[in-house]
Amino acid sequence: MAASNWSTFHPSTFILVGIPGLEEAHVWISIPFCSFYILSLLGNSLLVAVIKTERTLHEPMYLFLAMLAFADLVVSTTTAPKALFNFWFGDRAIHINACLAQIFLIHSITTMESGFILAMAFDRYIAICNPLRHSAILTNQIIAKIGLGIVMRGAVLLGPHPFLLKWLPYCRTNIISHTYCEFMVLANLACVDTRIMSIYSLAVAFLTGGLDFVFIALSYILILRTVFSLPSKEARRKSLSTCSSHIFVIVVSYTPAFFSFFTHRFGHVSPYVHILIANMYLLFPPMVNPIIYGVRTPRIRRKALHILGLKPA
Repeated sequence: MAASNWSTFHPSTFILVGIPGLEEAHVWISIPFCSFYILSLLGNSLLVAVIKTERTLHEPMYLFLAMLAFADLVVSTTTAPKALFNFWFGDRAIHINACLAQIFLIHSITTMESGFILAMAFDRYIAICNPLRHSAILTNQIIAKIGLGIVMRGAVLLGPHPFLLKWLPYCRTNIISHTYCEFMVLANLACVDTRIMSIYSLAVAFLTGGLDFVFIALSYILILRTVFSLPSKEARRKSLSTCSSHIFVIVVSYTPAFFSFFTHRFGHVSPYVHILIANMYLLFPPMVNPIIYGVRTPRIRRKALHILGLKPA
C-alpha cells in the first residue's frame, strides 16, 4: 500500500506486546525464561571466572570459550530482563533509543558469538591437523587479534541497522508483536519500501553466520579426514573427544538460530511459535554452553566446584 494512504509518524516509544495469543500465560512462560536467564548468568560468569583464574586453561580453545561466555552474558541480558518486566508488571513501553540499542546489541553480539564458535573450530583444526605448530600459530597475540577482528566485524557490519531504522516513518502504530525489538519487525512496520534494507540484513546474515557455518563444517570435514587416517583406534577416540564439547555447542547454537532466521523470512508458522523460538535462540545456548563444558571438561569442572566451595583445591 502506498505510503500516502497511511498516517505516518516518528514514535518516541514502542510497545512490546510480548507473545501475541499467549498473553494469559505470560506469568507461566516467565518461569522458564527467568530460569534460563539466571542459569545463564551464573554459568557464564562462573565459566569466565574459572578460565581467568586457572592458568592451565589459558589455551586458545578456552580463551575463545571465555569470549563466547562473555558474549552470551551480554546477549541474554539485552533481552531477558525487559521481557520479564513485561510478563510480570506489564511494563511494555520501550524508548526508541533503547529499542535501537537492543537491535544493535542482539544482532552484533550474536554475530560475534558465531565468530567465536568459528575461532574454536579453527583451534580444533590446528590442534588435530597440525599439532606441532599449534602453539606457534595460535600465540596470545594472534588470539587477541582474532578476538578483536570478530568484535569489529560484528560492530561494523551491524552498526548501520539502528541508523537505517531511526528515521523511518511508521504506519499508524508503534506496537511491536514481540518480546524484544528486532530489525525485521520494525522494518515491517515502516510506511516505505524497505526491500533494500531487508536485502542488506539478509546479506550480512549470510556473510557472517552463514559463512561461519560453512567454514566450521569445512574445518570438521578436514578434522574427520585426519582423525580417521590415524592408525590407532585409541588415538582416534582421544582426538574426537577433544572436539565433542565444541560439536555440542555448534548444534545447540546454530539449530535454533537457523530455524528462527528462516521461519521469520521464508516460513509460515504461528507468531507465538516464532517468538518462542526466537527467545530460545537467545536464552537456551547461553544457558547450555557452560553446562556442556563444565560436564565434559574435568579441569573446568574441578575449578568451578572449588570456586563454589564444593571441593577443596
